[in-house]
Amino acid sequence: MAEPGQGPIVAELGRPETPQETAARKAKNSREYRERKTVSNLVYALVACVAVVVVIVLAVPRGDQPLHPDIDVPAIAAQAQAGSDGPLAVPDLPDGWSANAAELRRSQTDGITAWYTGYLTPSDEFIGLYQGLDANATWSAELLARTLATGTVQIDGVDWTIYDNRDSTDDLGNARYGLVTEAGSTVFVLVGTATDAEFATLAAAIADTVQAQQ
Repeated sequence: MAEPGQGPIVAELGRPETPQETAARKAKNSREYRERKTVSNLVYALVACVAVVVVIVLAVPRGDQPLHPDIDVPAIAAQAQAGSDGPLAVPDLPDGWSANAAELRRSQTDGITAWYTGYLTPSDEFIGLYQGLDANATWSAELLARTLATGTVQIDGVDWTIYDNRDSTDDLGNARYGLVTEAGSTVFVLVGTATDAEFATLAAAIADTVQAQQ
């Protein structure tokens, strides 16, 4: 046993610890205790934050509205029809398609007005439909990032010029693939990132409108 006034026997030393060793031991124990408390507090804080997030997620009401609202293209086209002598393209598309835009647009460079509708396809890609009123080749070239034609295709009796830029390393925005056809003074441009089959579906859906302009 340690003598009165002496510190406890240190097993490793076989003697009472000195006052300095006692102070060092207590300081070490105090430091280790604070470190354990800090880690515990961090764990408690993390658990509390996760609990709050879960409560918020469960409390927020979720409706049935889609992430991308489906625009009522026929209704908007009916309002915009006054700006066009010919019928505006309002394609009847199968399930899985949705419209995210429909409006008349006026080019800032040449003043050409176009009926524009944007579509999200079943493969979650995009096609923009432009119907240029009294348009020209310069106007359509701008939409296609001034890329070159790569072929032609006939879809439901309408001949389209193909602009396939999918292998290009240039930043062409949405002009990865395009179809262009002229009908009288109207130029139709389909441009976007969708598959060939989806472009063909949209082109077929407006074939009657294109032929009515010829």
